[in-house]
Amino acid sequence: MTVITCIEDLRRLAQRRVPRMFYDYADSGSWTESTYRANEDDFRRLKLRQRVAVNMDGRSTATTMIGQPVAMPVAIAPTGLTGMQHADGEILAARAAEKFGVPFTLSTMSICSIEDVAAATTKPFWFQLYVMRDRAFVERLIERAKAAGCSALVLTLDLQILGQRHKDLKSGLSAPPKLTLPNLLDMMTKPRWCLGMLGTPRRGFGNIIGHVEGVDDMGSLGQWTAQQFDPRLSWADVEWIKKRWGGPLILKGVMEPEDARLAAGSGADALVVSNHGGRQLDGAPSSIEALPAIAEAVGRDIEVWMDGGIRSGQDVLKARALGARGTMIGRAFLYGLGAMGEAGVTKALEILHRELDLTMAFCGHTTIDTVDRRILVSSVTN
Repeated sequence: MTVITCIEDLRRLAQRRVPRMFYDYADSGSWTESTYRANEDDFRRLKLRQRVAVNMDGRSTATTMIGQPVAMPVAIAPTGLTGMQHADGEILAARAAEKFGVPFTLSTMSICSIEDVAAATTKPFWFQLYVMRDRAFVERLIERAKAAGCSALVLTLDLQILGQRHKDLKSGLSAPPKLTLPNLLDMMTKPRWCLGMLGTPRRGFGNIIGHVEGVDDMGSLGQWTAQQFDPRLSWADVEWIKKRWGGPLILKGVMEPEDARLAAGSGADALVVSNHGGRQLDGAPSSIEALPAIAEAVGRDIEVWMDGGIRSGQDVLKARALGARGTMIGRAFLYGLGAMGEAGVTKALEILHRELDLTMAFCGHTTIDTVDRRILVSSVTN
């Protein structure tokens, strides 16, 4: 593949270069994957109004997300096991995001640690927190994020229990991964990936291993994580975390106006309309379908963002039109990372930016902040 023109090109290249169990982990949904597919399909239903004889000179996609200047209304979402798509994946993605001028969010379940990413970057990044039963560990994570200079905390609310993803069960993805004969044979066909992994010491969960008593390797990690995601998570915990953190707080995983109003009342700075990429409740609406009602309910009280299904700059523009101040991308950057490392993440961001810029111009806008639902011919709410 000599010319890469879209995110789909990066996806196909990543599929060839990343071992199947790790590619499938990133590119799958729960159960029948109906919500995973709807996240993309519902964007395609939205049609844009083309305007002509409009001065398109001097365009800018720049805006802010929670007061932070961004080159476009896109942030890299927290994704677990990013460092298994490509060696040192979190570091590479953070560097690409920093150079491009968009936020990077590090997952609790990352391969590279908070400290690894902080040492490799020059600007603050965001940290995503899962609430574990071990509240002392949660407190230590928050303190480590503060010490690393993280500028915002992203609290994920929709992973109190884990959804079932059939592909992960069939591939043997676990902690540690099951090195079955098919998995070993598959890895042997991915020499670029194997050489990268051999060249880095970062192959475990850097934020956890060595930071929890009794969790010193991947074997002990599996048993710990199976017991730690806390099904008792409540809005009282959100309040406790906000006080412990003391900085900008983003709540991720909101799909209903009622929960959005609770999020706004919690004092958080932003919420993310998200169904976890279709990886939790299969049969839930797409994120773009849920967005308008949530934006209408709380848009004046809290910044509303969305993620799920964004594969183009046009999707970013459509989300903006339906009330999203910002968006987050997961699979789009993971495809780039798996395909080409840091250069692939940069390529993914460049593709999204160019598509956003051109589409904005065709719709008669020169600044992203003037975009609203009037650019749409129809919407998923009709």
